[in-house]
Amino acid sequence: MDIVLPVLSSVLVNGLLLGILYAIIALGYTMVYGILQLINFAHSEVFVTGAIVGYEVFRVLTPTSLNPYLILVIALVVAMIVSGLLNVLIERLAYRPLRSAPKLVPLISAIGVSFILQDLLRLFEGLQGRFDLAVNVPTAFNQPLPFQPLGVSIQVKDLILLVVGAVMLFGLNRLVNHSRVGRAIRAVAQDRVTAGLMGIDSNRMIALTFAIGGALGGVGGVLFAMKFPNLNAYSGTIPGIKAFSAAVLGGIGSIPGAVLGGLVLGLIENFLGVISIFGSVFPKLAFLGAIKAEYKDVGAFIALIVILIFKPSGLLGRNTTEKV
Repeated sequence: MDIVLPVLSSVLVNGLLLGILYAIIALGYTMVYGILQLINFAHSEVFVTGAIVGYEVFRVLTPTSLNPYLILVIALVVAMIVSGLLNVLIERLAYRPLRSAPKLVPLISAIGVSFILQDLLRLFEGLQGRFDLAVNVPTAFNQPLPFQPLGVSIQVKDLILLVVGAVMLFGLNRLVNHSRVGRAIRAVAQDRVTAGLMGIDSNRMIALTFAIGGALGGVGGVLFAMKFPNLNAYSGTIPGIKAFSAAVLGGIGSIPGAVLGGLVLGLIENFLGVISIFGSVFPKLAFLGAIKAEYKDVGAFIALIVILIFKPSGLLGRNTTEKV
């Protein structure tokens, strides 16, 4: 038990941090699906665009005498603006002309946009002689905290991830559920035609939703770049898939569901990454020793499939009836 308890504490803390990161990214998928019933597969590239913007800001400003927290704020704001505008541009050029098309058509368009953005990001960095990017995170963010929650040593950047993530999630919930703009977005999501008859500009609300989703992706990208400071144009693919899975696990279209799904997926992934330790501690579980950290992604998706078999609409999703 002297080994097991510290491991479980580490799984809990690190799973929470990873889960919040997944939740922030998952909200971008959830926002778009909630209003258009469209899976924006290009969101992973919007997210990695925010990460690369964060890299560029840190690269330029970290060697200066600016306060590291001011640098972080600049990185977050610039990433939110760039990613938000990029998402609006994607909606205007690739999705809006296809709204009346069969559902499969915008889905294929989303996949195409994803590939286009990957190569554009690769071209942008390649023209500057860079491809694999090492993020120059301010030294202050890599320092360990003076206190250890549950006996787990975490760094300042982990606390930043927790605080910024919590603020963004709380702010989005207030915006969607307790503001005039949020009511307009929910009205368009419920019935676009009726919302238009009541004076709500559906196109504007949809564009605003894409902007919010993109901004969240930009924030998630900067936090990801701080947490995992090795990037390239394709770094958003795996986190994007996991965040989408978290959104589905929680209930696609549900903001609380995206948060819960991210936390559950983060905890499962971290637990499976260290499960081999239990095989060395408990002889009857020796077979667990064969499950190495590389299998954590496989195990996480197996757990996802099992949960969805028993709860197809997601943990907080609601079954809907098809209108005819």
